[in-house]
Amino acid sequence: MSAVTRGPGAYERTLGAHEVDLSVVIPAYNEENRLGRTLDAITGHLRDAGDGTTWEVIVVDDGSTDGTRDVVTAATEAEPRVQLVTSPRNRGKGHALRLGVCASYGRRVLVTDADLAAPIEELEHLDKALADGRTAAIGSRATPGATIERHQHPVREALGRAGNFLIRGLAVPGIRDTQCGFKLFDGERAREAFAASRLDGFGIDIEILQYFRRSGWPVAEVPVRWAHQSGSKIRPWDYARVLGELTALKARSVRRADLLAVLAFLLMSVLLYAGRWIDPNHRYLPDSLQDQNQWEWFFAVTADHVVHLRNPLFTTLQGFPDGVNLMANTVMLGVSVPFTPITLALGPAVSLGLAMTLGLTATAAAWYWLIVRRVGRHRGAAFTGAALATFAPPMVSHANAHPNFIVLFMMPLIIDRALRLCEGARVRRDGIVLGLMATYQIFLGEEPLLLAAMGMLLFALAYAVARRDVAKESWRPLFKGLGVALLVCLPLVAFPLGWQFFGPQSYKSVLHGDNAGNSPLALLSFAERSLVAGNEETANALSLNPTEQNAFYGWPLAALAFAIVIGLWERTLVKALAFTGVAAALLSLGPKIPIPLTDTVVPGPWALLSDKPLFESVIEGRVAMICAPVLGILLALAIDALVRSPHLGTQFVGLTAVAAALIPIVPAPLKSVERPEVPAFIADGTWKSYVDTGKGETLVPVPLPDPGNAEALHWQTTARLQFRMPGGYFNGPYGEERIGIYGASPRYTSNLLREVRYSGVVPEIGDNWRAQARRDFAHWKAGALVLAPQGYDAQLRETVEKLVGRPGKWVGGVWVWDLHEEG
Repeated sequence: MSAVTRGPGAYERTLGAHEVDLSVVIPAYNEENRLGRTLDAITGHLRDAGDGTTWEVIVVDDGSTDGTRDVVTAATEAEPRVQLVTSPRNRGKGHALRLGVCASYGRRVLVTDADLAAPIEELEHLDKALADGRTAAIGSRATPGATIERHQHPVREALGRAGNFLIRGLAVPGIRDTQCGFKLFDGERAREAFAASRLDGFGIDIEILQYFRRSGWPVAEVPVRWAHQSGSKIRPWDYARVLGELTALKARSVRRADLLAVLAFLLMSVLLYAGRWIDPNHRYLPDSLQDQNQWEWFFAVTADHVVHLRNPLFTTLQGFPDGVNLMANTVMLGVSVPFTPITLALGPAVSLGLAMTLGLTATAAAWYWLIVRRVGRHRGAAFTGAALATFAPPMVSHANAHPNFIVLFMMPLIIDRALRLCEGARVRRDGIVLGLMATYQIFLGEEPLLLAAMGMLLFALAYAVARRDVAKESWRPLFKGLGVALLVCLPLVAFPLGWQFFGPQSYKSVLHGDNAGNSPLALLSFAERSLVAGNEETANALSLNPTEQNAFYGWPLAALAFAIVIGLWERTLVKALAFTGVAAALLSLGPKIPIPLTDTVVPGPWALLSDKPLFESVIEGRVAMICAPVLGILLALAIDALVRSPHLGTQFVGLTAVAAALIPIVPAPLKSVERPEVPAFIADGTWKSYVDTGKGETLVPVPLPDPGNAEALHWQTTARLQFRMPGGYFNGPYGEERIGIYGASPRYTSNLLREVRYSGVVPEIGDNWRAQARRDFAHWKAGALVLAPQGYDAQLRETVEKLVGRPGKWVGGVWVWDLHEEG
């Protein structure tokens, strides 16, 4: 048989050609020095087998410029079963393999590199795996039993391992070595997969294996004997090219519906914050109270620490001289650190706005991914469920500048990883990944992680009761994986958590009073920002403040959820979700549950946890946020079942009920107002003439900033954190028992000024008050007192004049008392 030359588009098999038992496909580019030995070894082995196997060897010349074709031609003259397929120019290994496999006729197809680094004798091991019912058997250098007779250069070997790690994580989990050039395939499936492939480079191996996995065709990874051969055509930049091809592969694997879902989530997030995005540096969310000022300050101080290589866990920029334990204040280092360039370039207001907008989008996309992967593949059902989980009323309430409670994209990933542990396939690997995920979530927010753990525990208990057989099989790998996760996580978070709980300005707990739980009515009422049914008066009466409307799902959604549970009760998943949602709702009522319309108060289940470490600092009403993803998943299950129903009437009634439950709680855009201008005294740097920061002096706003009025934090970020100040808005210790409070530990003068601000009454100021003020000013190392126009500013001005003993000066839009001057 003469050599066959076919063009790059020759993917169709010749009609009437008979199949052979084995096709060996070899891609070759400038391989005249190595190819002859390889062909001799392969043809000699196949001839010597003597088992009646019919075979062919196809060499694909990928546009070689040396004597590669002459080598093949010579081999063909000696052995007619060797064929040549040519490409007019060099396009890469992937293109060559596509030509060769699509030109093959074998019942089995072996692809091997021209250097034959894995000897042809290893074919026997691959053949056995294929005979066991697999559709592909791939040679591996990374599985137990593999033998590396001669290693690559250490740098190339390290790059290969790093690349395989990324490939396993992003494309084909579970396969340790995708790039070994020795693979045996079922012929028909190989031709289908290679014909559908698009990559021309070394990434073809990943693309083919991914195709087999998506098609449900089992693949075996077989240890082989392997020896590095000199003359490799892999160049250093080919590693980057493979990663680029992998990225392109991932992009092409995304369905259009999935992309549209993410874009819709982004649009919903932008619309929610539309008022702020009009002018992010000059707009404020009034329902955030002082939280927007606080969080912008957190982003600013983190960026400042990163740039100046300071300890990101502590600062004395506010709360001077004691300072602030930043780790104990949830500064979200997992977001604020990577956002440092944005914070420095565009300011903390833009950075915070982007973090919240993109964080909501990522959270919705993560819930969507989890629902599609674990619950049901109907994209419309998954989108609706994820939208409810992300934009439910309590999430919208916390969207008022509580980024730690809306940037929750890690939660679905953690849930999925825990479920993988239950499957017991790759316990150690999944445990390591779970440990890293938990570590990152700790730097996003610990309280949401605690709430998620509560929800997962409730779900696991309910599922275990309903399916004891599943629990019996799952608990060992689950607990083993959790142990691995702890071993990974604890060393990484030991120092930050030690600083949080035992470092400077650490505290024991933050007490929220006896009314931090939800009223039972709150679970059935509507939130203030619900577009259709929102009721500000009712919502405010049933919540701590606009940022803590932690329930408010509305009675129509509660009724729909009840109907879904009844209708789908035979499903174990529904039973477990129902228990989780009801239990979370009950826990959210707090340690004492007032019975509506009566004076009766009964003990709540939260009383069992309220005095326990960690739980004592939780605002128990937030436990109802667990219900958001529970309701979202129940909704996705219901819609998936409805669209599969053959009865149009059932579909119409069911989808109408879904719309009737969701429309009342569709969120309206968050309120946004013009924020107060920063006084020129601060904005233009005039303050520098009054405060000697080189000597550690501070600027003291009047009254001192606290959780009720933290506008001075905005002054500080505008001045790029160039001055320190006492007071502030943060969590810190109070008293010898170090109980957590909001704001700095009060002093006589700060309490006095605070009283005047709220009452407008100027107290009698005597020598004792003036002496105390001097001591407090010295404690704060005050360089100047600054009073901006505000409510009761005349009374505040009079009070300060009496304390200091002289009038202030009007400078740059504020009253200033220079404490360097003699009274």
